[in-house]
Amino acid sequence: MSQTVNKFEKEITKRVRMKYLLHLPDHYEKESSIKWPLILFLHGAGERGDDLELVKAHGIPMIAERDPSFPFITISPQCPEDSFWNAEQDGLMALVDEIIANYNVDPDRLYLTGLSMGGYGTWHLAAEYPGRFAAIAPICGGGNPNRIHELIGTPTWAFHGAKDDIVPIAESKKW
Repeated sequence: MSQTVNKFEKEITKRVRMKYLLHLPDHYEKESSIKWPLILFLHGAGERGDDLELVKAHGIPMIAERDPSFPFITISPQCPEDSFWNAEQDGLMALVDEIIANYNVDPDRLYLTGLSMGGYGTWHLAAEYPGRFAAIAPICGGGNPNRIHELIGTPTWAFHGAKDDIVPIAESKKW
């Protein structure tokens, strides 16, 4: 026999770095006893890179930019140019934990949404961290539907345009 069965286990430390937009509602006060809901928004592939202004083009960051009273704390990170959200999941969850620890966030009202590449990231992150999100809203996303069992009990509202010429609607329908 030339091969033996072995097992490797080791705890490692990983440094993560991420730029993000943070929205605090007009009436947010850090010292307040009000606990606010938190939305994590994942943008599409076209907004990757190093210019946070790109992230404001669609979805939650666009809404928060136009309406300072938007009644959620929102975090909208920017994915590096050469990456995808599934490769950034450690950084995303570390960012969420950091915001929860330092702002008046209701940890039971943590929501996740994203579009296109961010829709894929929404499905993936919710499946990787089952039960962590109060609800998810993937937009024009997809992924591995064999993981749907991880989302049992997670309210989900999926959106997908029938005329989407980038991500086929079949990707959302699989879920």
